[in-house]
Amino acid sequence: MYNLENLTKEKILEILSLANDFKNGLEFKPKTKIFAANLFFEDSTRTKTSFEMAERKLGFEVIQFDVSKSSVNKGESLYDTAKTLESIGVNLLVIRHSRNKFYEELESLNIPIINAGDGTANHPSQTILDLMTIQQEFGSFENLKIGIVGDIKHSRVAHSLSETLVKMGSKVYYSGPEEWFDGSDNFKNLDDIIPEVDVLFLLRIQHERHENAENLKIENYLENFGLTKEREKLMKEKAIILHPAPINRNVEIDSHLVECDRSRIFKQMENGVFARMAILSDALHQRTKNQD
Repeated sequence: MYNLENLTKEKILEILSLANDFKNGLEFKPKTKIFAANLFFEDSTRTKTSFEMAERKLGFEVIQFDVSKSSVNKGESLYDTAKTLESIGVNLLVIRHSRNKFYEELESLNIPIINAGDGTANHPSQTILDLMTIQQEFGSFENLKIGIVGDIKHSRVAHSLSETLVKMGSKVYYSGPEEWFDGSDNFKNLDDIIPEVDVLFLLRIQHERHENAENLKIENYLENFGLTKEREKLMKEKAIILHPAPINRNVEIDSHLVECDRSRIFKQMENGVFARMAILSDALHQRTKNQD
């Protein structure tokens, strides 16, 4: 199972190097035909589509899997679904699930399982593409100041990214509504971190993970916790803006700033294909090496 917490700093840098190689035209030619299936038990645009694009660029055959028309709706367990696909010849599974650490029940499978997001816990491939985008901008992670702002408590993106950035040598600060935060000495007022950070990482409000989402009050969110045009003017000259998307325009960020000069939001999406190509090819390589 592909978990960032189990990877060393050196291994992460190796994956980033491979991702940049793919961006620069490296070709991957599997020795045998590879069949991949993407099992998304939660909605997704960027992650699902970029994994499929990555698979096709790598020359994989993509086996279509629609959760809404599968035997999951007849009560089939995640394990039995995954084991069925392995049994019929699928070589690799990409899975997104609402349950934290869903992959623990799949450890006995003999094919790579790529975590495309588990509950509020982890989002490894998003972290790799975010790191790739930051590295392209600054060359290194050492001593960078990163501000992560928003719905931190419910965000798997925030959890994966913050832990990995610390491992890579960056300093991470948090801001946003205090009730959406689970505790750290590095929690600060947004207006205090705006002039200090090299990277401002804005998080989407996780409406689907709030028990009383219909009562969620966001009308003053931009003014209180979002990136306004006035706040953007106070950022460091070379500071950049990141957001994992989908974006709630005029909530987390003023709509006019989504594609401003310091925004790298769509660059993140572009990098997502190459980051996922690196993850997929490395996972296959590791599985082959372990079987030799």
